[in-house]
Amino acid sequence: MRGLTCKETGLVTTNTATLPVLSPLMGFDEASAIVVDFLKEHIPLGYWAVTRYDGYRQLYLEVRDDVYGVGPGDSHAWDDSFCVHMLAGDGPQIAPDAMAVPAYRAAPVGKAIDIGAYVGIPIVHGSGEVFGTLCGLDPAAQPDELEENAALLALLSNLLTMILDVDLARSEEARKRERAEIAADTDVLTGLLNRRGWERAMSLEEDRFRRFGHPGSVIVIDLDRLKVINDTLGHQAGDDYIRRAGQTLTGCLSREDYIARLGGDEFAIMATDATPEESAAIVDRIYAEFAAAGVAGSIGCAPYTIVAGFPGAFDAADKAMYEEKRRRRASEG
Repeated sequence: MRGLTCKETGLVTTNTATLPVLSPLMGFDEASAIVVDFLKEHIPLGYWAVTRYDGYRQLYLEVRDDVYGVGPGDSHAWDDSFCVHMLAGDGPQIAPDAMAVPAYRAAPVGKAIDIGAYVGIPIVHGSGEVFGTLCGLDPAAQPDELEENAALLALLSNLLTMILDVDLARSEEARKRERAEIAADTDVLTGLLNRRGWERAMSLEEDRFRRFGHPGSVIVIDLDRLKVINDTLGHQAGDDYIRRAGQTLTGCLSREDYIARLGGDEFAIMATDATPEESAAIVDRIYAEFAAAGVAGSIGCAPYTIVAGFPGAFDAADKAMYEEKRRRRASEG
């Protein structure tokens, strides 16, 4: 698209800016990269980003930053941000002098880093739910003419919202197809995914989580007493114990979560769209349901992060599980 006239403010360095070419056919991550590149060139604040509110953090999905040293996958608490105040109506979407706005001056993020100018434009689902923001920051206050970019910023945010909704719908359809495909990779004893199915699920979900910044966790479970049951009651009793554990775990999860038996007495869960608090509640529910079913095990949980990905989350959850097993053995001994 062409013909958007931008005034020469000292912020926009060209008299006529050609809007970036954005299409619903492209992914949200590609569109986000195009938009922040465009803004970094035409409204050259030190930091531009597309961010995601995932229920507890403000997560940076696409970043162009040469002042604060942050990158994709970094985050801070949502309640500490300027954006939470902007969305509440306590501060403007464009603040050339952010410290002149009481809500921004009091925000914890403004005490942690120097923020002289702030831009925060909501990115909203078609349902009206806030996905995140198109966010710009600079350590120095800017001329009041920064506000003259309001129409441009709103247009770019609306375009990102349109592409987001289309890409989310497309991604969900792909997820349904993928689930059907990996359903064949099942463990004979429990009917859950086997290790191959688990690894395929992690690989397929990795791109989706990186693109949208979805919250999620990996939970690793290692059953107790299986060897004792096999040695004293026989392997049929051991198989029944494993099946009962699998059925109990399935009952603790939503249909969108992935659950696998990785082999022997080890299970793994990918809790999709779950914050750390929600994942901790899942762990508590598993312990309670295990106790009711006569199953015992040690559980470790770790959140997904863009930096470490699902392999890193699995390793962290596995480590946490073994630490929990050692702690329980020490307390019982």
